[in-house]
Amino acid sequence: MSRTPKAVTFNHNPLLQLGLSRWRARLVLLALLVGMAVLAGRSLYLQCFDNEHKAKGKDIYVRVRNVPAARGRITDRDGNMLAASTSVKSIWAIPSDASQLKPEQLRRLAQLLGMNTTELNARLAAGGGFAFLKRHVPPELADEVTALDLPGIHQQDEYRRFYPNGEVMAHMLGYTSIDDRGQAGIELGFERTLAGKMGKRRIVRDLHGRVVEDVEYIDQPSEGGDVALAMDANIQYLAYTALREAMRQHRAKAGSIVVIDVHTGEVLALVNAPTFNPNNRAQLTGAHLRNRVFTDVFEPGSIMKPFVAAMALESGRFTSTTPIDTNSGRMSIGNRVIHDTHAYRTLTVAEIIQKSSNIGAAKIALEFPPEHMWSFYKQLGFGSPLRLGLPGEASGNLRPPQSWKPVEQATMAYGHGVSVTLIQVARAYLAFARDGELLPLSLTRVDVPPRGTRVLSPRVAREVRKMLETVVNTGGTATRAQVASYRVAGKTGTANKIENKRYVNKYVSSFVGLAPVSNPRLVVAVAIDEPSAGQHFGGTVAAPVFAKVVEGALRSLGVAPDVRPTPPQLTAMADGQPSRKPARRDM
Repeated sequence: MSRTPKAVTFNHNPLLQLGLSRWRARLVLLALLVGMAVLAGRSLYLQCFDNEHKAKGKDIYVRVRNVPAARGRITDRDGNMLAASTSVKSIWAIPSDASQLKPEQLRRLAQLLGMNTTELNARLAAGGGFAFLKRHVPPELADEVTALDLPGIHQQDEYRRFYPNGEVMAHMLGYTSIDDRGQAGIELGFERTLAGKMGKRRIVRDLHGRVVEDVEYIDQPSEGGDVALAMDANIQYLAYTALREAMRQHRAKAGSIVVIDVHTGEVLALVNAPTFNPNNRAQLTGAHLRNRVFTDVFEPGSIMKPFVAAMALESGRFTSTTPIDTNSGRMSIGNRVIHDTHAYRTLTVAEIIQKSSNIGAAKIALEFPPEHMWSFYKQLGFGSPLRLGLPGEASGNLRPPQSWKPVEQATMAYGHGVSVTLIQVARAYLAFARDGELLPLSLTRVDVPPRGTRVLSPRVAREVRKMLETVVNTGGTATRAQVASYRVAGKTGTANKIENKRYVNKYVSSFVGLAPVSNPRLVVAVAIDEPSAGQHFGGTVAAPVFAKVVEGALRSLGVAPDVRPTPPQLTAMADGQPSRKPARRDM
């Protein structure tokens, strides 16, 4: 017989009838509300008022990234590109994050970066919170690294300087550091113009360091300004090839050449040898990097004699036909003796320049007080830097006249006891090319020629120019400087070098000239240091370089030929050879 189940009434269960009192329920609710308020307040404080905590939070997710700015371009006078910045990537790491890399990942990364794992690990270990792994890599390589998706490995945009003409223009342009800052030449001298202003951008990263949001620019990057040089790329290449050939032919230690536009004072070409490739400067020495046209001083030798002749003519006490007894090539001053290379007797002032007589120049100089000669040399720019904006420019050495002894004044007349830079001499010869006026030189393009400073009367400047033309014609010391279809003028120099305060049998061979004589357009100065192939006179070593450069440059500039000169002689008499050592004091 079945039984009917007994009904259970839950309302009468004594456990369920036990409840909280009303005040206790309200207390629990109040506690929960207070806790929530405290948490909300704390959260509000940390997010809005606690700057230190906010900064730590932002450091995890929000970063400010530097945005590089392109450096300004350098062009020649016609707008041809000489230096430009190209976009590259740099690979860097957060070492603490990169510690998660597995050995096979490290090997693959090292392989891509052209490193071994030992070197890679060393960089990660020494990097602190940041470490560059590889600077200036191609974008394609950076993309391969990114594709590995490695923790702690990142990349950033940078710029690398590129020089299309390599070593041809290296010393004029200079070069930049790996951070794209100028280190030499125009790059350093015009850093304020060329350097761009780096920008800043705020980004948001995830826990793996990947950029998930590009928020905003804090500072916009600003590209650097361009610099248009006075340099003519065609003339620069002519000068480079001519100097390189002379260096090879005469087995010289070094050489320099500078070309100046007579009308504007612009430096159209500047070459030094040995040179370097600014795109690859590994294992270079100071000898390669030195801009010798500006930094190297030397005793100029006979290229100084035209200034003494000009001083004499300007005084009114001499004319180009004034005779000077050169004592058959030997002259005593105190206990010193100076010599000529040929035993001339009486020479006119013009012939002293043509034959390059040391004694003739010395006798003219000794007719003037030392202060007068010193003042004229200073007017020409000797003893002071030209301040053209390139770093390391030397001033040369022109001692105060109060210390000059007669023999020292005599030797200074033919370029010993005074030191100059090649750019100083080239600029001083503008006085002969511009009818007595000197111009300030310019490395950048000049649209409006500057005003000059008069140092000679037009009459005297033209007379000296005629003397300089005789130097390159038959009977002169530099017939190899002649140029077909153009009249040229100039002066040779051959000076012993000083080592350990004594003159030695090593030479600096030089030639400085102008062309065309009828209406000068160019001044070209050449110096060859220590030619060692058997020739060392300026007329045979430096003058042919002048001829090659002038011929090509005048045609490139479209300068019309003037009176056709006498054909070059096959042989040339020795130029203003260095004075004999007894004439000089030990220094």
